[in-house]
Amino acid sequence: MPDNPTPRERVVVARIGAAHGIKGEVRVKAYTGEPRDIAAYGPLEAADGRHFEVTGLRPAAGPAPDMLVVRFKGIGDRNAAEALNGLELGVPRDRLPPAGEDEYYHADLIGLDAVTCYGTALGTVTGVENYGAGDLLEIAPKRGETLLVPFTRAVVPEVDLAARRIVVDPPEGLIDAAGAEPERS
Repeated sequence: MPDNPTPRERVVVARIGAAHGIKGEVRVKAYTGEPRDIAAYGPLEAADGRHFEVTGLRPAAGPAPDMLVVRFKGIGDRNAAEALNGLELGVPRDRLPPAGEDEYYHADLIGLDAVTCYGTALGTVTGVENYGAGDLLEIAPKRGETLLVPFTRAVVPEVDLAARRIVVDPPEGLIDAAGAEPERS
C-alpha cells in the first residue's frame, strides 16, 4: 500500500472538535461502531499526512455516546489542541475489519449514484450524517437542494457497491414535491 493512501484507501474514523481544558485534550466524534475503537487501529492519520497517536481517552460528558475526550501524543496545551479543531482522522483501510452483512463504511457509500426504485436519477451520495435518530444519506442532485434520506432497509432497499449505486424507495412526499417522482396509487 502506498505511503499516502488515496481517499478510498483511507477511511475516516473520527473528527476532532473543540479543545477540552488547558492541557491539550480535545473533544472527538468517533465514527466507529464502538467509539473507543479509534485507539485500537494504531496512529490516526490526517489527510495532510500528519499522524496522531492516542495516549488517553474517556467518554465526554453529555448524551452523545460517540463523543470522547482524547489526548494525543505531542499535543500538550490548549493552543495546540485548538489548532486541530475540525480535522478528520482516518486509518488505512487494511487496518479495519471487513464490514459485516448489511454494514457499510461511509467511505464506500460516498460517491455512489442514487436512483429511485422507478429508475429516476436522484444524484450522488455526498455524505452520511447522524443527528441522533439514525443514519441519513445526503444526496446532491444535479440541480436543487440536497436531499437527506433515512438510511434504512425500507427507504434504501438496495446498495450495490460493485455497480456504484443505491436504490431509494422514497417516503411519500420526500421527492414528489420537487416533481421527480410519479404519483403513487
